[in-house]
Amino acid sequence: MSSPSRPLNGMPGSGAEGQSPYQRLSRWMLDISGDRGVLKDIIREGAGELVTPDASVLVKYSGYLEHMDKPFDSNCFRKTPRLMKLGEDITLWGMELGILSMRRGELARFLFKPTYAYGALGCPPLIPPNSTVLFEIELLDFLDSAESDKFCALSAEQQDRFPLQKVLKVAATEREFGNYLFRQNRFYYAKVRYKRALLLLRRRSALPEEQHLVEAAKLLVLLNLSFTYLKLEQPTRALHYGEQALIIDQKNAKALFRCGQACLIMTEYQKARDFLVRAQKEQPFNHDINNELKKLASCYRDYTDKEKEMCHRMFAPYDNGSTVGENSRFFN
Repeated sequence: MSSPSRPLNGMPGSGAEGQSPYQRLSRWMLDISGDRGVLKDIIREGAGELVTPDASVLVKYSGYLEHMDKPFDSNCFRKTPRLMKLGEDITLWGMELGILSMRRGELARFLFKPTYAYGALGCPPLIPPNSTVLFEIELLDFLDSAESDKFCALSAEQQDRFPLQKVLKVAATEREFGNYLFRQNRFYYAKVRYKRALLLLRRRSALPEEQHLVEAAKLLVLLNLSFTYLKLEQPTRALHYGEQALIIDQKNAKALFRCGQACLIMTEYQKARDFLVRAQKEQPFNHDINNELKKLASCYRDYTDKEKEMCHRMFAPYDNGSTVGENSRFFN
């Protein structure tokens, strides 16, 4: 987290003598709860819409007690913070109210009075009774999971009553969830989200003039599924979804590349070469594609060398009077 925008101690201004650091800090802060139980100071402005109720949020946070420099709670040591759902994973009332006031990219400091934090009892041994706590929170991203969950719980007939834009939005949310899980290397759960999005798109009929919107959305999901199955070490499924993507866009370099990767893993070298050469034709200077072609050439060379060695060993002349031990080379 970045350092506070204003010092906690030594604030100038009349009437500051005899006040604690948090009391002095609170004079600068915005009341967002209506009773001064949750106060906010924006360190860096965000952009876009406010966080929606019941959203799943990606935040970095650190919580501090007054007169303590080190946080009593923080997730900033994590390389990738965990996606948390408001009301379930985030149970501190003040933090939930604070996050609901934020926009993507925003960094803010909050003071939570005991009623909005750990109450009269505190949380022994870390949090003393009746403690006001300070949290610095950075909102990296959020996903409106409530809308998606409610829509997916409906029957197919009920879903069909909604406009296409609603279906596309829910499918995009499911894909975004999958992307987040993929980045956390949780490939199985990413696959589940991608398949959920694909089912919605395949089940939905569209007017001819709108079909291109559905196909574009399906293409993104199919590409992600192909990549995910490569990570899950299931190249046959990766090839299947890559070929499904090519039905939509036969010149899509990513789809051709994924199919080539899958065929290489399955040692189907000719098919791998066909896919990768087509991908290279679309993107001649793509570093990943060119490296995969080099890898294919190396694998194929090793394969042919082993084939030659095996043939040589099988058909090499030998002395009829040789011992069993001498002829055992055929069975290595």
